[in-house]
Amino acid sequence: MSTHDPYTHSQVVIIGAGFAGLACAKGLGKSGITVTVVDRRNHNLFQPLLYQVATAALSPADIAEPVRRTLGRYDNIRVLLGEVVGIDSTGHRVLLKDGTSLPYDDLVIATGSEYNYFGNDGWKPFAPGLKTIHEARLIRHRLLSAFERAERATDPAIRKRLLTFAIIGGGPTGVEMAGAISELARQMIHHDFKAINKNEVDVLLIEAGPRILAAFPEKLAAYAHAYLTDIGVRVLTGRSVTKIDADSLSLGDERIETICIVWGAGVRASPAARWLGVEGGQQGRIPVEPDLSLPGHPDIAVIGDTALATDEDGKPLPALAQVAKQQGEYVADRLRHKLTGRTHTAPFRFHNRGNTAVIGRNAAIFDFGSWTLKGRMAWFLWALVHVYLLVNFEKRLLVSIQWITRYFTRQRSARLIDENHGRDDDTSDPPDKPFENPPAAGR
Repeated sequence: MSTHDPYTHSQVVIIGAGFAGLACAKGLGKSGITVTVVDRRNHNLFQPLLYQVATAALSPADIAEPVRRTLGRYDNIRVLLGEVVGIDSTGHRVLLKDGTSLPYDDLVIATGSEYNYFGNDGWKPFAPGLKTIHEARLIRHRLLSAFERAERATDPAIRKRLLTFAIIGGGPTGVEMAGAISELARQMIHHDFKAINKNEVDVLLIEAGPRILAAFPEKLAAYAHAYLTDIGVRVLTGRSVTKIDADSLSLGDERIETICIVWGAGVRASPAARWLGVEGGQQGRIPVEPDLSLPGHPDIAVIGDTALATDEDGKPLPALAQVAKQQGEYVADRLRHKLTGRTHTAPFRFHNRGNTAVIGRNAAIFDFGSWTLKGRMAWFLWALVHVYLLVNFEKRLLVSIQWITRYFTRQRSARLIDENHGRDDDTSDPPDKPFENPPAAGR
């Protein structure tokens, strides 16, 4: 093993502190290997529950934790806040935005993915995705503000625009958001708003493909479609978005006025392929060897959403948290073998523990490959799995208490409008004389 000063040279550098990066770092904890984890954010984030922050069910702190706290118990791991802009694979250095660099003996790239707007990046300010706390808070701000302004508005056109919510993309994120927004709207109108009728709320789930949840068996997708329709979501399949601006979206010639749009239509890998000077594969992901190393560079591993790894049948592995976590653990094991001089020859094999999506209260789906589960039992299993996957006991306890409370009271404790988002997303017309002749209260 190298005897470098850990503050001037790191034997292993891990870029990214998501599921894959953290799993790898934890696997190398107390191993005797000097490790540096670098990320442009100081916290790790449990993205599968980010939609609950956006819909006021949880607070950001419930699903996020400082990386330093997560890894602080490992004396051999150093955490750095920094943004990577390049990799010098010949000189074995990671290049940072501030002009500094980190030398490495082994490099692990776990930089995740971002939403793909398919060449329409100008839509992003009007249709944020769900990858960061900032985006979740922005969506929550727009969502809650829309109801507040609708309570005051007297112009029917303005009310209709304010109470129309569009979710683009019929994958698990889109389905979860559509169901959560519909249930939030019904609950708030029933308890707190006097001038809004629940029939005025229009939640749209827009999918370009022939059906939602294309990665799930058709019978589970049909169940989800029926449930969403039953709770008031309009599911529009076979419809492609052609334009998005500050107060509307277009589906071909049809223009739909709305100020709250959520994007969940597809992802692409981080720019790691460009850093390495290699050609990215599907969705910009980097093709890797069976041991998850970069072809021609056994000292560089690529894992998580950034990696284009395949299963035994040659099919690309999905960009899922369980894939990323297993890959991180595998690479950590391979690097520990390397430290002791042993050869790690077994290729990475993904063990599928089930694909899941929650649709609403007491409604979820699970696909285990050979068998499926839907309904209330799937919902309870979904809750147990997600609580278990949270980063520590404290988060598990907090989320469990809030979910139990919400289940029995139907109240959401995080319905706070962040005034710091301010006027940059105040894209609707002002209410028409809001305090004159308010509409009659209704349900």
